[in-house]
Amino acid sequence: MEGVSVTTLTTIDEAAERGRPRDRQVNHYTELSARVRAEGLLRRRYGYYWSKMAIVFGLLAATTVAFVMIGDSWWQLFTAVVFAILFTQAAFLGHDAAHRQIFTSGPRNEWASLLIANLVVGLSIGWWQHKHTRHHAKPNQVGSDPDIAPGPVAFTDAIADSRRTPWGRWLTARQGWFFFPILLLEGLNLHVEGTKRVLAKAPVKRRWLEILFLAVRLGGFVALVFWVLSPGVAFAFLGVQLGLFGLYMGASFAPNHKGMPIVPPDAKIDFLNRQVRMSRNIKGGWFIGELMGGLNYQAEHHLFPSMPRPSLRTVQPIVREYCAERAVPYTETSLWASYGIVVRYLNRVGLRASDPWACPLATQLR
Repeated sequence: MEGVSVTTLTTIDEAAERGRPRDRQVNHYTELSARVRAEGLLRRRYGYYWSKMAIVFGLLAATTVAFVMIGDSWWQLFTAVVFAILFTQAAFLGHDAAHRQIFTSGPRNEWASLLIANLVVGLSIGWWQHKHTRHHAKPNQVGSDPDIAPGPVAFTDAIADSRRTPWGRWLTARQGWFFFPILLLEGLNLHVEGTKRVLAKAPVKRRWLEILFLAVRLGGFVALVFWVLSPGVAFAFLGVQLGLFGLYMGASFAPNHKGMPIVPPDAKIDFLNRQVRMSRNIKGGWFIGELMGGLNYQAEHHLFPSMPRPSLRTVQPIVREYCAERAVPYTETSLWASYGIVVRYLNRVGLRASDPWACPLATQLR
């Protein structure tokens, strides 16, 4: 199915319960989880992850050597593209470690996520975990999911309604078309937000170690770039690397929930319905799985966050069949179709900003 209309959400918890005893609905996830465990799909996949890390980190080292050897040349813009891809692939590994997908040991996963995110990618793992944990707990729920909180893009009607200036309303009304160009700034934003978090007063585990790793990664990389390249080429290199890194990251995460139902703040939904109804899977098999770091199996990832990435493809038919038997909507589409859904959804939400006196119902039906 392509997607679920936002207008169907106001009573989603009632729809999920209709015709079924509540205790049975709550037990649905327990039944599914027991079956998945029995299949051995939660066991660690060390061969996959050690191979993946060797490839990604080996290519990063080789690209760094090539960068130094090529020297001051505009050909380095192609090197910037390679860095953007490899840093994103490394970020996916940091994501897996933070979800405890790689090792059985919690501390080993923590250290792996810290080293990969902070020292390799240049993102604060403390900031990311604080944000991402709240997203997993209540995806697309207003007031709980930081991924749909107010920002440059209005992901909910209420946020669109709050845009008062003519310029703000004009941009928001067309935000779907601007969404992917905006992602070119997301790489810089990720570095800045993570750095702000570790330097703020809010509690951060291993704060000084995070600060040290971020300083080494961000300061060291910029210093290397300006040591090898002339200023003009260096700025162009950083622009391409940061822009494509943000675009790649955003384009991998955006299809997962954008354009899926928005949950009212007070809605109560059982775990299975909450995680599956708000998630969108992306078709494409092995290639798309590696391209998106396993995020294409979003429903399965949300149901089993600690499941190793290669097991998500195996568990998908089980989850899909289980949801079909219990009338739980399971959304799956192609990557390009998902981008179209995201653009149309954001433009629909943005239309509210273009006319502050518009009837909400009429706006939704346009």
